[in-house]
Amino acid sequence: CLATLIIMLVGDTYTLINYVSFINYLCYGVTIMGLIVLRWKKPKIFRPIKVNLLIPITYLAFWAFLLIFSLYSEPVVCGVGLIIILTGVPVFFLGVYWRNKPKCVNRLIESMTCWGQKLCFVVYPQEGVAEEE
Repeated sequence: CLATLIIMLVGDTYTLINYVSFINYLCYGVTIMGLIVLRWKKPKIFRPIKVNLLIPITYLAFWAFLLIFSLYSEPVVCGVGLIIILTGVPVFFLGVYWRNKPKCVNRLIESMTCWGQKLCFVVYPQEGVAEEE
């Protein structure tokens, strides 16, 4: 989020749209690859929607073409997009991977989560608390 804010202040909107487009398509492709891997490694798990494997494989072929073309035509934009994605790695290690965090770190993460939920209006009501009308 901080990297995006800096890019918005420094760059133009067209470049920001290119960064986000590359990131979105990269994430879509990885998601479809995950679907194929799960269908191959765990064929018996429950799936509410099951599609023919030809559809995700076809999508991946077009996805690979678009991604390779993007990397060829605008390597700097794609590189910055990858850097933006990689800024989430330290957040993952601090918030998810690190299990035995000190209590002060847990309190900080919880307060940041609560603040972010209030800022974005996504605070869920607590159970047992009567809603005000």
